[in-house]
Amino acid sequence: MADDDFETGDLFQDPEGFYEKDPEPTFAEYEMLSGQTVRVRLVGSHPLYGNLLWNAGRISSTHIEERADELVRDKDVLEIGAAAGVPSIVSAIMGARKVVMTDYHDPDLVSNMQYNADLAADQIPKSDTSRTTAGAHLPESRQKADGFDLLIMADVVYSWREHGNLVKTMQETLKKDPSAVALVIFTPYEPWLLPQTERFFPLAEHGGFTVTKIFEQLVGKVLFEDDPGDEKLRRTVFGYELRWSPEQLSGQT
Repeated sequence: MADDDFETGDLFQDPEGFYEKDPEPTFAEYEMLSGQTVRVRLVGSHPLYGNLLWNAGRISSTHIEERADELVRDKDVLEIGAAAGVPSIVSAIMGARKVVMTDYHDPDLVSNMQYNADLAADQIPKSDTSRTTAGAHLPESRQKADGFDLLIMADVVYSWREHGNLVKTMQETLKKDPSAVALVIFTPYEPWLLPQTERFFPLAEHGGFTVTKIFEQLVGKVLFEDDPGDEKLRRTVFGYELRWSPEQLSGQT
């Protein structure tokens, strides 16, 4: 038989339905204390759980709304690990001058953050200076500026291997001002790893920050019902404020 008589047909063609379709995006709502509803789109699936609206994000949003005058009004805000970006959107609604949402360098996450920023545009007070942007990294212009007044870090300290990078990010982005603050809010979804998670705080102190625990709040239900470990801890949201230590601010005007 001649070589050109041999046919492989669709040998390398996957049969229809062989792979499961990617889950479709879903929507979630967060009700502000003011009664406004923030509606956000969640990515269909993601290895870093960008398809969920995390408890720490909800509690961060409430805390920001309660202390808007001090934390966000007419201030520059950066959210690290924003996912759907609810705390960022709440900050913008409450009068932040500029809000930047960042997350892991993933096109689906970044485009979804921008989608949610655009979706909330009508709720954000209009001014000549206010702006909400999304990206996988800081715009170059902001990296060279004075820094941000508020860093929102909700559920980003669970990976202790990245603690050093988080401290470095704080050092490079938090404005050198006594009023500038980083909100570190998290839930120990794997309670047995809580001691490793808490290693972040002495590392931050060593990096030039003061650490103050501001609340410990129990939410109504766990986020992952089938997970093992102490249920109470999995329903607890811990909140901390990190500011520059006085030594780091010496000589600042």
